[in-house]
Amino acid sequence: MITALSWIPKGSLKAVPDAAEPPSKEEIKELIESGAFVGSVDGSNEDGEDIEEEEEEDGDQISEVERAKAVAEAFGKSSNSKSSSMEVDEVAAAMKELDMDNYDEEDDGTPLPHSFGIELFSSGLGDLYYPSNELDPYLKDAAVYVYEESSNGSPNMYVHHHIVIPEFPLCTAWIDCPLKGGDKGNFVAIGSKDSPTIEIWDLDVRDEVLPCVQLGGIEEMKIVKKKKSKKEKIRKPIYKEGSHTDSVLGLAWNKEFRNILASASADRKVKVWDVATGQCKITMEHHTKEVQAVAWNHYAPEVLLSGSFDQTVVLKDGRQPSHSGFKWSVMSDIESLAWNPHNEHSFVVSLEDGTVKGFDIRAAQSGSDSDLKPSFTIQAHDQDKGVSSISYNTSASNLLATGSMDKTVKLWDLSNNEPSCITSHKPKAGAVFSISFSADNPFLLAIGGSKGELHVWDTLLDANVARKYGKNQS
Repeated sequence: MITALSWIPKGSLKAVPDAAEPPSKEEIKELIESGAFVGSVDGSNEDGEDIEEEEEEDGDQISEVERAKAVAEAFGKSSNSKSSSMEVDEVAAAMKELDMDNYDEEDDGTPLPHSFGIELFSSGLGDLYYPSNELDPYLKDAAVYVYEESSNGSPNMYVHHHIVIPEFPLCTAWIDCPLKGGDKGNFVAIGSKDSPTIEIWDLDVRDEVLPCVQLGGIEEMKIVKKKKSKKEKIRKPIYKEGSHTDSVLGLAWNKEFRNILASASADRKVKVWDVATGQCKITMEHHTKEVQAVAWNHYAPEVLLSGSFDQTVVLKDGRQPSHSGFKWSVMSDIESLAWNPHNEHSFVVSLEDGTVKGFDIRAAQSGSDSDLKPSFTIQAHDQDKGVSSISYNTSASNLLATGSMDKTVKLWDLSNNEPSCITSHKPKAGAVFSISFSADNPFLLAIGGSKGELHVWDTLLDANVARKYGKNQS
């Protein structure tokens, strides 16, 4: 599936990517010791029981059988096939019978040369035991596509190159901050489902093993035991300073302050990062549930919106750090939000109940709670299917695209706060997870969904769109 997408501006991507330099032995050793290849945060104390730390002993090392159990559990969750329902204990017994703890050794007990390499870029789970890459939930990738327009009306789209990433991606943000020198850069920040780390990858380098920058993440994993149990032990993550402690759900790059990135997380926090130094500069805790989305204002780059599963949108203004900000209640879990690129005062938010609501921040500034009501509300998609993604057209004022889990994409005219549907499109992408208008060619809409195929819709080919907005085409 395609869960997130970002456009790369024309002229930013190298025609031929540079070849990556392999990591040094020191870098590899440091990463392995830090637990950077641990796939998910499984040491969290969600049941609320007390735990106490103790030094890791030789007997505390995770055995291959335990790894097999973890893989079997993950396999059962990732596939609906009958073969995936095998009991965990059966898999563990089979692994034990095969003597997997010693399978890398020659008859004389000498380790085989490849035994270290197997663990090198793995959590010790997926690559060892999955029968194919397709079944391995730990093998993910990001793809850079090229979309070529042609005079005969038949565009060509192909994959330029892939980047293998360690976790399932949930959000992306393109960044041009020159992290490697020069005037500009071509990078993508990625937030993941099972990791608190924000990874920043160089899109002009192929075959990279590691991201060029990691924001937050796990410093190390410690073996701890529960106070009420003499034997039961778990792994507890020790996080880097300023790190999120749960999945990263939303990202927003600040186009004015190019080294600044905002992030939203399931840990209920909003953070502001300096990608040049890799440091968290601000942590905000104004939501009570998972934070799904963040967005910087196009005209006032110090103003940040955040939307949460606590059913509120919060505005914070960096120019007024002592101000508590403004809060709007929207009566449903928030899926995405976006500032109007043609109006500094308005934004829209899409919700799990299939609605889209528009707001004017000038009303909130009047100080009356009654003025926090939406300027308009659209029942944009099916009530039981969330509006997963929205995107404003940067060329045509008041043109908004919405994408939904009901497998449709719709275009709306928001003029005078009286929304009307212009057209509806079923792109055969499955449930739609992410949509985005191009800035270079504003009527091209990229669409990603559950079927895993990237679609680009030339919306001007729709008669209603061409009739209303054809004059906007540059």
